[in-house]
Formats: sequence, structure tokens, C-alpha cells
Amino acid sequence: MFTTRPTLQGTFGMVSSTHWLASQSAMAVLEDGGNAFDAAVAAGFVLHVVEPHLNGPAGEVPIILAPAGGAVRVLCGQGGAPAGATIAHYRGLGLDLVPGTGPLAVAVPGAFDAWMLLLRDHGTKSLADVLKYAIGYAEDGHAPVERVGETVEAVRELFETEWTSSAEVYLPGGTAPRPGELFRNPALAATWRRLLAEVSAAEGREAEIEAAREVWRTGFIAEALVRQAGRPTMDTSGERHAGTLTATDLASWSATYETPATYDWRGWTLCKAGPWSQGPVLLQQLALLPPELPPHGSADYVHLLVEGCKLAMADREAWYGDAAEVPLDALLSDAYNTARRALIGDEASYELRPGAPGGRTPRMSHHARRVASGEAGFDAPAVPGAGEPTVARAAAEPEVAPDGSTRGDTCHLDVVDRWGNMVAATPSGGWLQSNPVVPELGFPLGTRLQMAWLEEGLPNSLTPGRRPRTTLTPSLALRDGVPVMAFGTPGGDQQDQWQTHFFLAVALRAEVRGGLDLQGAIDAPNWHNDSFPGSFYPRGMRPGSLTVESRTDPAVVTELRRRGHDVQVSDAWSEGRLCAVARDPRTGVLSAAANPRGMQGYAVGR
Repeated sequence: MFTTRPTLQGTFGMVSSTHWLASQSAMAVLEDGGNAFDAAVAAGFVLHVVEPHLNGPAGEVPIILAPAGGAVRVLCGQGGAPAGATIAHYRGLGLDLVPGTGPLAVAVPGAFDAWMLLLRDHGTKSLADVLKYAIGYAEDGHAPVERVGETVEAVRELFETEWTSSAEVYLPGGTAPRPGELFRNPALAATWRRLLAEVSAAEGREAEIEAAREVWRTGFIAEALVRQAGRPTMDTSGERHAGTLTATDLASWSATYETPATYDWRGWTLCKAGPWSQGPVLLQQLALLPPELPPHGSADYVHLLVEGCKLAMADREAWYGDAAEVPLDALLSDAYNTARRALIGDEASYELRPGAPGGRTPRMSHHARRVASGEAGFDAPAVPGAGEPTVARAAAEPEVAPDGSTRGDTCHLDVVDRWGNMVAATPSGGWLQSNPVVPELGFPLGTRLQMAWLEEGLPNSLTPGRRPRTTLTPSLALRDGVPVMAFGTPGGDQQDQWQTHFFLAVALRAEVRGGLDLQGAIDAPNWHNDSFPGSFYPRGMRPGSLTVESRTDPAVVTELRRRGHDVQVSDAWSEGRLCAVARDPRTGVLSAAANPRGMQGYAVGR
């Protein structure tokens, strides 16, 4: 079949990411003798520089890693709620939702510590070796992609009147970053240079990394982060609020390793982060599939996947989170999903229908119930651009409202090396429109707490020490028990929709060059629905919605509308920013592909 690019193949190493500079920086690490984990860390820090509207060092990152010959593990870089982030505190401020921007939405920053653990435990390079690429682009400049400047322009008034430290970085001389002109972030470069200087006396690679973790948690970086969190800041509520993050919160948190959630499907095993993420949604969608599937891409096929996704997302809303026990075994069981599958009829559903695994009674927040009922004010964004689906842009990136509200703001990277090490990571949060830039550091705090509910007793209730449920969800697939593919995408609530379509396209369609057709699966027309409460402020939904790319067969669109789907036809290349790498364990041949949408993501390898 025709594809926009070839699926790359080689034997030395393969990288795919959402920005070509991150991909090539990771490849440079491989060429310099580093392994996949060294390369991933270098790429992650470059993404903080070149996609600052999509991620930052004080954001978060879930990582799935498969060391050669070792067990697949999840490295959780999602921080929990600070000790002072109680529902009573937010309710006392007159809020019924956590704001979408500002210090009140700040969880304990998790990305930096996760990258450090990955480097310490699985890498081989020094901290200076992996940071030099990010320092170079921040200090000497890089030519920014169009969307960086567009995002800054969208929040220009906020930056100029309220978040003036952000204006100093992103509006130097009053001018937003422009394609083709060098953009620099000297404050960020200075932060990493000072960090390296402070840890240089440590004896040995691991000691140096441990020292860097301490600087982040208790040193000059921690002090600056806490000062910023305590500054009253204008947020999406229209008022100025200080946050709850303290020095104790930072000092006491660490990234952690976990066993992945898994599901077996036709000889494949899919590995995801646990139900503190939305990762098991992909597993549930596979569990809901019948033994025989309709032809790939047909109206029957799209209808089946969309309706299954609605059921899985309804279960996410009722059951996923970190504040209560999640009955994941029951949610993925054959009996449960056979019964749920019977709910899929010939017509599109407009209801939010969570199940009752093990006879348990589902509970959803009051806000989610109001949204699902179509009560006025909750089925549309409260602010222009806030909560809109990630569509209608070639890069499938989010709309950003003037107050910084945004949705679907993320990066992704995958790496596989010649030794068989494989890693997938989805860094996000701490983006330039989330919070003011910390003046001393050159980057802002994150806003992940906006995903927690201000209502007691729910799996995703705002709870001190517990993680807000995140949409970030990298994937790693095994074939007959052996790791063969790492993949993922930005896109907020759409991530596990696009990834399910991608995985099935890989698993069900023909191979190319004797290997998986990664590029063909990425290029295939994609779609998403918004028939569930969104994870980003103001958390609306569009019952019955289905957005498809205009490359979708018109006959399929007509049939889906006949079945009752509220079909919106978007741009030809607007759904997803998928990345993927793979390894054939029989031959050692490596492969990679990247999303052509937005002309930004690239794979590289040899």
C-alpha cells in the first residue's frame, strides 16, 4: 500500500519521536555507544526545549521499559497531590473543579525524577552526556515549529499582564517564537549547567545522578519551585490563587517502578501503566472485541470500535484512579466483557454506561453525571478553545484558550537498540501555558491535578499523596512473550483510541519487507469520539460524537451517520501523532515509523 514514508529497517538502533531534533539527539546517543535508555533520557530533555507547549521538566512522564532479557516494567513519573491539596481546601475557595491552569493544579513534579531513575538504573551515560543536547538547543537556539509561536500568541495578553516571567522567556522584545529564527531559553540552559556544576564532585555516575535528584528535591531547584507555587497566580477560575506544593512534598516523593497491566490477545500481550492512568482502556477495548472482526476500515469495523471505546471510557470514568482500589482483574475478565459486548447494538449509543464488575455499584462524580445528562453549560467549553477535541489541526495538537486552558498536550518517544532494549515514554505537563515560568529556572510547573474530582469517595477524588488519573499512556507489545513493539501518541483522551486503531492495523494487516507495517498503520485514516467526560478543564463531553479524517471512505461516513453517529469530518491528516519502533526477535531486525501529520514527528535509525 502507499505510505507517506517507508517503515525504516536496520540492526543498530531505531528512534521515533514527535520532534525530529529529539529523534536525532537520541540517535546521536546510540551512535556514541549509549543504549536505548540513555537515548530516551536525552530525547526527553530535548523535547522539554523544542516542544515547550507540550511538556516540561516539572511535568510528568510514564515510561514502559523492556530491558533485553528482563521483565517489562512501568516507571511512574506521575507525582501525587501535595499534602495540602484537600477537597476541603478547594471547596473552601469556592471551586467545584480544579482550575485548568495555575498553582492550584500543581501535582508534585514527576518527570525529572523518572528520567533520572531510568538513567541511573538502566543507562550507561553520565548526566552531562545526556543533557548536552538539551543545553545546546536552549543556549544556542533552535528553529521552533509553528505551533510554539501560535500557542504563545494565544496567551499573549495573559503573559503580558499577569504571567510576566513567561513573557520574558517567550515574548522577548514583544515577539513570539518564529519558524526559521533561532529561539533560545538561556534560563533553562543555566539551570542545567548549574545542576551539573553542583553534582560534579560526586564520585561515579550513579552518585552524580543521585546528587542531581537531591538538587531537584531539596536544592536550588526545589526552592524555586516552592516559591513559585506559593505566588498568587491568575488561573482559569478568573481569580488569583496560591498553590499547595511545599518543600516537604518535593523532598518526600520519588518516581517508582511497577508491574504493568497486561492483556493477551491473539498471541500478543499488551503492556500498559495501571489504572492510575487511562492505559487499561486500551486493554478493555481489546477485551470487548468479538472473536471475529468485520473488515478493517469498514463501517461495521469503525462502529464496533467506537462503541467498545465508549464502554471502556465509561468504566474509566467510574472505576479508574489512585484514590481507591480498582477491580482491574474483573474489568478485563472474559465474563465481564462478554456481557458488556452485548450492549453494542446496530445504532450509536448516546449514553454513558459504566459497568458493575463483580457486582459492584459504579460511582461517577456529580459533575460527570451532569455532563452526561446534557445539563446546560457542561456539554460545551466554558472558555473558547478549552476542552475542545484535538482535531482540525494538521499536527493534531490542542487548541489553547487565552487563559491557557488546553487539552491533549503531550509528546512521545520510542527507542530500541541493537541489544534489544526497548522503551516507550509519553512526557507531558509543565507546558508553557500551564503556569508562569519559574524565573530562576526557565520552565513552569504543571497542572495535572485538574484531572482529579473535588468530590469524596471516588477512585479519582483529589487526595493528598495520591496520583490524579492521567491520560498519558505509552504502550509496549510482546509477541509470544517477547517484546516486539513500543508505541504511543500525544492526544489526551484520544491516546488510547488512536493507539487501539494503530495496534489493530499492525496486528490484522499484511507485513512489509518481512516485518510489521508500522508506517502503514500510522498513516491509515484515524478517528476518535468524545462521548465521555473529558479529562481536561472544563471537562465537557459530546455524546454520540465521532470525528473522522476526510480520507475516510465517504460510503463509510454515510453508513455511520445512518447508524446515528454524529460524524464530524475533519482535515485529511488531523487524527493522532503516533510513533512506533519494533524488533523482530527471530532476526534482530529493527524497524521504526513516525506520524506524518503536522510534518514534525520523525523516525531515524540504521
